[in-house]
Amino acid sequence: MEFAFLAIAAFFAGFVDAVVGGGGLIQLPSLFSVFPNSSPSSLIGTSKFAGIWGTSVAARNYLKSVRLRWGLIIPSALAAFAFAFLGAITLTYVPPTYLRKILPFVLLLIAIYTFSKKDLGSQHQRRWNDQQELYLGVGFGALIGFYDGFFGPGTGSFFVFVFVRVFGYDFLHGSAAAKLLNVSCNAAALLWFGYSGNVMWMLGLWMALWGVVGSISGSRLAIRLGSEFVRKVFLFVVTALIFRTSYDAFLK
Repeated sequence: MEFAFLAIAAFFAGFVDAVVGGGGLIQLPSLFSVFPNSSPSSLIGTSKFAGIWGTSVAARNYLKSVRLRWGLIIPSALAAFAFAFLGAITLTYVPPTYLRKILPFVLLLIAIYTFSKKDLGSQHQRRWNDQQELYLGVGFGALIGFYDGFFGPGTGSFFVFVFVRVFGYDFLHGSAAAKLLNVSCNAAALLWFGYSGNVMWMLGLWMALWGVVGSISGSRLAIRLGSEFVRKVFLFVVTALIFRTSYDAFLK
């Protein structure tokens, strides 16, 4: 029964994550509810291992239909990888207490801005030259990558917002680019969690299987329905993250 529950959770996590990120909002709480006495690091590591498979499949599906500029994506992903690993190491020494309380307000600002800008992400048009994009991409990749390794909730949504707001991508291209950087962050964090023995490998494989099925469904639907659909899911996920992170920060 518990494995069936986790399979369903992994499917929906993969679906949501493939469209706009935020699958951890579903997957991680489900693991904590089934294994309340397990080490948080072990559950987070298992969730990362399960999630990286679905995110990778979603990225592959997007790349069949969406063209991205690799001169921006590859350096940004490398920066995200390096700083996510650094963030994961930092977490072992410094608890994210203050960041936990700030996060709901940052997400609220993103939601208000996106709701107010009805045309945000409807057009795909570059705003910077190659060199400017490179500097911004590496900078944001490093910043959000460190955040993902150190804390994590909403990383995919932050990447999507940056690509849409800063780089001028539409939501479909923004989600595709975000997937590649998310894979890089997850790989770095997984490298640390795996090395430190904080992954339940067989459970992770079971959840990865269902996460991939959900990811295939979500990415295909996003590609078929386009940027407006991705925008709506983005707003839904960010709103859910606001409530979830507020509860964790102030009520739990």
